[in-house]
Amino acid sequence: MASLAAAQVQEVRSITRIERIGAHSHIRGLGLDDSLEPRAVSQGMVGQKTARKAAGVVLQMIREGKIAGRAVLLAGQPGTGKTAIAMGLAQALGPDTPFTSMAGSEIYSLEMSKTEALTQAIRKSIGIRIKEESEIIEGEVVEVVVDRAAGGAARVGRLTLKTTDMETNYDMGAKMIDSMLKEKVQAGDVITIDKATGKINKLGRSFARARDYDATGQQARFVQCPEGELQKRKEVVHTVTLHEVDVINSRTHGFLALFSGDTGEIKSEIREQINSKVAEWREEGKAEMIPGVLFIDEAHMLDIECFSFLNRALESETAPVVIMATNRGITRIRGTTYKSPHGIPLDLLDRAIIVPTQPYDHKDLKEILNIRCEEEDCQMSSDALTVLARLATETSLRYAIQLITTASLVAKRRKATEVSMEDVMKVYSLFLDEHRSEQFLKEYQDEFMFDDGSGDGPQQAMEVSQ
Repeated sequence: MASLAAAQVQEVRSITRIERIGAHSHIRGLGLDDSLEPRAVSQGMVGQKTARKAAGVVLQMIREGKIAGRAVLLAGQPGTGKTAIAMGLAQALGPDTPFTSMAGSEIYSLEMSKTEALTQAIRKSIGIRIKEESEIIEGEVVEVVVDRAAGGAARVGRLTLKTTDMETNYDMGAKMIDSMLKEKVQAGDVITIDKATGKINKLGRSFARARDYDATGQQARFVQCPEGELQKRKEVVHTVTLHEVDVINSRTHGFLALFSGDTGEIKSEIREQINSKVAEWREEGKAEMIPGVLFIDEAHMLDIECFSFLNRALESETAPVVIMATNRGITRIRGTTYKSPHGIPLDLLDRAIIVPTQPYDHKDLKEILNIRCEEEDCQMSSDALTVLARLATETSLRYAIQLITTASLVAKRRKATEVSMEDVMKVYSLFLDEHRSEQFLKEYQDEFMFDDGSGDGPQQAMEVSQ
C-alpha cells in the first residue's frame, strides 16, 4: 500500500512545473565553492558573505544528518536577504531533501488548530526513502507489432526486445498495448517494464539509432543498449514525506486529498501507527529517514502557544531543521505582555543558532539590481542602473526592484529597447517610497479621515498596533 502510494506521489512530482518570475526566482543556490567559501557573485547571491558561509555550514550538517531537531534564526533588517538565503539553501539541498516554506501568519486558519497546522508543516519537512526490489525487463525495442482486431475482439501485439547478449519476443495484451501507445514507444527506444505493475519507462534512444534521423528534438536522450539478461532485479527507491503518508492513510480517498489540499485534521492515532510502521521499516533496512527543512518566515507572528509547541517538537527524534527569519528587534511576544529579542521566547532563542544579516552596500545593491534586470528580461542603461542603485541606497532595495518593471513598461511605451535614466526618474515621480509617503501624509494629514493629528511617525503607529 505504502510503496504503491509512494510510486504514485513520485509520478506526480515528475511533472514539470511552470514557474512565473517571483521575488527570489533568480536564486539558484548559496553561491559557495567546494570549501564552503562564499563567492562574491554566484548563483544569484550577492554579498552577505558571513551569513552565506554560516548557511553553508548548516547545509553541510543537514547533508550529513547531524543537525536534525535544531533551530536556526536568520535575523536582520528588512531587505537584507533573509528569505533569499533560505531559498538558496533549499536549492542547494536539491529535490530529494524535503523543504517546506511557510509564513508565521499562515497558522491562524479557521479550518484547523494552530498546533495541527504546525504538525503538518513539520511532517511535510521529513522525508522517507523507501527501498524495494522489483523484477524488471530492460532492453532496446527491435519491433512493436499491434494486430488490429476484427469484430470487436481484444487487440493483441508482439514486442521484440534485445540486449547486447540476447533477443526475445513477448506477447502483449490490450493493457500493455495501451501503455505502449501512451508512451509512444517505437523501434530504437530503450525501455524498462516493471513486471509487477506493467509500468513502462522510456530511458532514451539507442546510440545505434542516432544516425537514423537528420533532426532530433532538444529533449532527445541517447543511451547505450543494455547488457546481459533482459530480465533483472532492480532496487527501486521512492521518496515521500511523512505528511503524504499521513494523508494517504487518513481517509478512503486520501491520495486525491493530496491534489485538492483538503487534508483537514489528521488523528494522532493514525500518526502513531505510521511512526511505528516507519520505525519497523528502518529496523529492517527497507526505509531511511531524511530530515528536511522547515522554513518559517516572519517567525515573530507566531504566538506563545506555537513557540511552546515548537520547543517540544524540536526534541522529537523525527524533527526537521527549523529555520526561522525575523526582522523585529526587542518586541512583545505575541500572546503575552512580555518583551524579548525578535519577539521570540528566550528558551527557544537558547535552542537556536542565530545568523545575522547586514545591510547591503552600494556595490552589492547595484549587482542585485543588475541580476533582477536580467531575470525580468529588462535592458537597462548603465546610467539608469546607477540611478536605481542610488535610489535603493536612499530608500529600500524592494522599492528599487519594483521600479525595474514599471520603468521597462515606460520604455516600451515610447518604443525604446533600453530603459534610460529618464524612464527611471519618471516612475520615481509616479510611485512614492516609504519616506515620501510619510511626508505626503504629514503635509495633507488634516484632509485624511480618522487622523489623530498627533504627527507621530510610523514607529508610534507600529507600537500601537502591537
